[in-house]
Amino acid sequence: MFIDWLTISQEHDHDLPIVCDVVTLTIDSNTNEVLSTKQPRFKHEASYSTSVTIHVQGRKIRVEGNPSRVGRLDNLFGFTTIEQCVAVYNDLLREYGLPDFTRCTRLDIRQGASGASSGDRIADGAKIERIDLTTNVALGEGNVLAYLRGVSSQRIGHSIGFLYPNGRTVAWTPKGNGQGGRLQYRKAYDKAFEVAQNGLPKIKRVFGEDSPEYAYVKRVHDYCASEGVVRMEQELKSEYLQREALCYWGLFDERRFAELHCEFLKIDEKLKVTAMDIVSISEQLLLLNIVNTTRAANTTALYAIQWMHGQRFDFKKRQVQDHAAKLNRIGINIRNACDTSRFAPVFVRQCREVTKSTLAVPTWYQRPNHLQQVAA
Repeated sequence: MFIDWLTISQEHDHDLPIVCDVVTLTIDSNTNEVLSTKQPRFKHEASYSTSVTIHVQGRKIRVEGNPSRVGRLDNLFGFTTIEQCVAVYNDLLREYGLPDFTRCTRLDIRQGASGASSGDRIADGAKIERIDLTTNVALGEGNVLAYLRGVSSQRIGHSIGFLYPNGRTVAWTPKGNGQGGRLQYRKAYDKAFEVAQNGLPKIKRVFGEDSPEYAYVKRVHDYCASEGVVRMEQELKSEYLQREALCYWGLFDERRFAELHCEFLKIDEKLKVTAMDIVSISEQLLLLNIVNTTRAANTTALYAIQWMHGQRFDFKKRQVQDHAAKLNRIGINIRNACDTSRFAPVFVRQCREVTKSTLAVPTWYQRPNHLQQVAA
C-alpha cells in the first residue's frame, strides 16, 4: 500500500509570509485593524505531469496534491507513510519561506467555542483532510477486463459497483453511478490503459518519442500490461477521517489505514461460482457449508436463476432475505439489478484460475530519491 494523494493543513500561532503578488485584507472600518489576510491558492509545478496546490489563508497553510508524483515521470509505486509525503511537502514550503508541517501533540478547544465538536477543536500540528490509499495487484496478462467486470458486481457496504462504459474502471458509490460519496470513494482500474491514455502522451509531448524519458514510461506501461495490473484506490475524505479520528497527524495509529485498505482489497473474495447455472451454484453453496442439503441448495440457486431472467423479489419477506444472504456469500447479489453483460464474465476469474498478487517492484524501476537510498 502507498499514498497516492494527500491534502493536509496546519494553523500556526504567528503571521505567515506573503508569497503571492495579490493579497486580500479584511479590515475593520472603524479601527483600520487588519482582521485577516487571504492569499490566493497557487500551483507549484512539481514534475513533468503534475502540480501541488499551496494555499495560505491567514495563519493557515493548506497543501494538496500527489506527493508520489513530485519530480517523477510516473507513480506506479510511491510513498508508503505520511511522514515521507510530508517531507516532500515541507521541501516545497521551504522554497517559499513557509513553516513546515509538524505532528500534533495535543488538541485544544478553540477560544470562545462551547462544546467539543470537531469544528471547535484546534491542533498544534497538521490535520489530514484527504488521503488516497493505493495498491497495485497483478492478475496476469489478458485478465484485467474480466476481473473488473467481476468485481463490479460486488457491493462494499452500501456502495454499489459501477462499471464504466469502456470496461476499464469500476467505482463504488452509494448511488451506483460512479459519482458522489460523502465519506469515501473507491475504484479499481486498468493501470496500463491509464498510462497509455495519460502518461505516455504527456511525456511524448514534453520530451519527444525518441527520448529516454519516453522509453522509460513506455517500459512502465509494458510492464503493467504484461503483469495485468489493476490499481485499487480508495479516497478517504475529511468527514470520514474526522469521524474515525484519523485526521490529526501524530495522534493516531497509522496502521489503521492499512487495516481499512485490506478490507477494500477483499472485494473479490466472494467471486466463487464458475458458471451461472443451477448445478454449479448449488455445488458452491454446499461446498462452503452455506446450506446443508442438496434440496436447500437447489432452492436457493433457483432464486439466482430467476433473478438472472429478470424476476423481481419482495425483500420485505424473510424467506427472500435469507436466500439473498446465502447467495451474497458466493458473490451473487440479487438486490442489485441483474446485468447479464457482467455476470457471464464474473466467473472467468475462477475458470482461468487467475491468481491475484501484489505487484512486485522491478529492479529497473526508478523510485523516489530517498526510497532509492533505502533500497540500496
